[in-house]
Amino acid sequence: MTQTRLPGLLPATIRPVPSRHGGVAHVPADAVPTEDNGPRLPAAGMARAQVRLLGLDFTSLTLAQVASRLAEHPAGAPFGYVVTPNADHLVRVNHDSRLNSIYRNAVLCLLDSRVVFGLGRLVGLAVPKVVTGADLTAYLLEQHMRPDERITIIGLSPAWLPALVARYDLVPPAHYDPPMGFENDPAAFDATVAFVRDHPARFVFLAVGSPRQEFLAAAIATRGGATGTGLCVGAALEFLAGARRRAPGFMSRSGLEWLFRLVSEPRRMFRRYLINSPVVIALLVKQRLAAGRSGQEPHA
Repeated sequence: MTQTRLPGLLPATIRPVPSRHGGVAHVPADAVPTEDNGPRLPAAGMARAQVRLLGLDFTSLTLAQVASRLAEHPAGAPFGYVVTPNADHLVRVNHDSRLNSIYRNAVLCLLDSRVVFGLGRLVGLAVPKVVTGADLTAYLLEQHMRPDERITIIGLSPAWLPALVARYDLVPPAHYDPPMGFENDPAAFDATVAFVRDHPARFVFLAVGSPRQEFLAAAIATRGGATGTGLCVGAALEFLAGARRRAPGFMSRSGLEWLFRLVSEPRRMFRRYLINSPVVIALLVKQRLAAGRSGQEPHA
C-alpha cells in the first residue's frame, strides 16, 4: 500500500547511472571506492548472547545493544552480513540446506518475529529477544550515522530514495536497484555483487526480499573484495521511506503485524501467512519434544 504523498526529486549530488543489465544505479558524484584494509571481525567478536532455535544460533540482545555492536564493527573489515529471519524464513531455511548454511554463516542472526517469540515461549522453548529488520534499520539511521557518512543500498525503487534521504538527513547513498529476476541472471547478479564491492560503506542495506538478499549477501562475502556489514532487511526501507505502510505500534508490539500486512496486501501475503508460516508451529513443537526425549533443559 503506497502513501499518497509523492517523493521529491533526487539530490543533485546523486548521479543516475543506467546499467546494461537492466537495473538503475544512483551513485554519489564524489564517491571514490576505498581499499579493503581492515581485519574481519569474527562473529564471536560481537560479544553476543546466543539462543539456539530451529537449528540457528540467534543473537539475544536488545535493539540498542545490537546496533552498538554493528556500529563498532570496523568499516574496512571484510564484508559480513546480518540476517533477520521471520516465521516464513524459518520454514524455508528448514527445507533448504543451502539457505540454512547461509543463515548459519551470518555475523548475526536476529529474530524478526514476535509470533515465533510467543509461540516458542508457549511450547516451553528458550527464545531470543526480537529485533526486527525495520527497527534495526531505523535505529542505525537515526542513532549511528557519522557526519558525512554514506551508506550503500541495494533495492528500493529510485522513486522513493529521495524520501528516505530527506527523512534521515542522509548523505546521498550509493544506490542500485537491480532488475526483476536478477537472481536468475548470472550477469545481472554479478553486476549487483560488483556494485557493493565498488561502493564500500560501513552499512550496506540489502532490501531485495528473501531469499534473494541472503543469497546476494553470501555471494558478496565469499567472492571477496567487499567491506562493511550487509543487513538483509527486506521491506524495511520501503516502510521507512513511506512506500508501504507499517502496522501501528500496538499491533507490532502485540505480534499482529502479520495481520495488518495480510489485510493490506491479501494477494501477496495470503500464502505466506496462512499456508507457509503456520508450519513453524510444528517445527517449534518438534524441537520441544526432541529436547524432552534427550533430557535437555529447553530453557538452557
